[in-house]
Amino acid sequence: MPWFYEEKESISRSEIEQMCQRLLDEARERLPCELKRVLLLPPDITRAHSGAGWITETFYKLLGPDCDVHVIPTLGQHVPHTEADNQWMFGSIPEERIHAHDWRNGCTRVGVIPASLVEETTAGKANWEIPVDLNTMTVTEQWDLIINIGHVVPHEVLGFANHNKNYFIGLGGKETLCASHIAAGVYGIENNLGNLITPLRACYNWAEEQFLSQLPHVYLQVTMQRDAANELVHSGVYIGDDLDTYLMAAKRSRAQNITIFDQPVKKMVAVMQADEFHATWVANKAVYRTRMAMADGGELLIIAPGVERFGEQPEIDAIIRKYGYCGTDKVLELYRTQTDLQEMANGTAHLMHGSTEGRFTIRYAPGGLSKAEIEQVHYEYADPQEALARYNPETMEEGWNTMPDGEEVFFISSPSTGLWTSRDKFAHR
Repeated sequence: MPWFYEEKESISRSEIEQMCQRLLDEARERLPCELKRVLLLPPDITRAHSGAGWITETFYKLLGPDCDVHVIPTLGQHVPHTEADNQWMFGSIPEERIHAHDWRNGCTRVGVIPASLVEETTAGKANWEIPVDLNTMTVTEQWDLIINIGHVVPHEVLGFANHNKNYFIGLGGKETLCASHIAAGVYGIENNLGNLITPLRACYNWAEEQFLSQLPHVYLQVTMQRDAANELVHSGVYIGDDLDTYLMAAKRSRAQNITIFDQPVKKMVAVMQADEFHATWVANKAVYRTRMAMADGGELLIIAPGVERFGEQPEIDAIIRKYGYCGTDKVLELYRTQTDLQEMANGTAHLMHGSTEGRFTIRYAPGGLSKAEIEQVHYEYADPQEALARYNPETMEEGWNTMPDGEEVFFISSPSTGLWTSRDKFAHR
């Protein structure tokens, strides 16, 4: 069971700040120890809307100047924050206290998830081991307390984000990320979305028990929902160090963050915020979270004024440009022979996740990619200014809208905060 939790229609910032203080008080009693050296593990800037930044800053202030506090944003393979990013997200925390995770050269192997477990959990679709390489600073240095902060929301690889995802993906090394993502990819994105325990989550739960039990850590997880004014508000805060802490939060998210349609949707419009999403690698959350709602022959329009590249790293960007989002069968066929896809299996999985499998059209309106570039990766192009003029986020209603010419569209202002699916798709997986 969690150490403690709160669930209600709206939880204020001041209430969450009080829960942060209670977490520290309980940690001192449970461990027990003086909190002289503490590590904070928040998500990266793509989840800033969850309040994780100010929650992290709250802990930093509460621990005070006598505590040696460090912060590692759980970037995974995302681009490290700039100093301006850190100031925007984490406020007054000094830059020298914030450390960028290096997924290539900054990890230490703590164990291996055996191939037999991967094969068992994926029903035979994946049959390789997953090396567990984690951030060296996290697993080799001495900490009195590690606070793992995050937002529980539907996720394409682990069913729901957060909990030990922050370790194995957010602080994972290259081999861990590659072996994990391709396993989830071959199992099928639509078999993962919105499930409490996916095959990869089961593997990570086992690995946490085997390899991380010595860490003095606690999770602070939040859930969010839209209130009557259509604003995102916190609806749950869960603090604890066990699997039940995750399951309670995930069940809350499943009840609040999944929209189920009786019939598939012909046209959806999704907006990816310019200050958070700069590559299709992350902006394709709009694809992942809506694909199960899309009708065959329908269209998903993604308005992404901040998108200026495809991959977060040059190698991934090159892979996406070279092969494009060409469908799972084609990607797996290429994977068998192409060394660049084998070397960057995480990118291979991304190509599968971002494809429509020929069912519907993905039309991108990016701020920094040309029509030719978008079409090169098997998407369709829309002019971003024209798209913003027609589907103005300031005037569109969340949900169904009827345009002046009679077009009906379903509008989503923050695709990363939920999951949208048809009843049939969600039931038959």
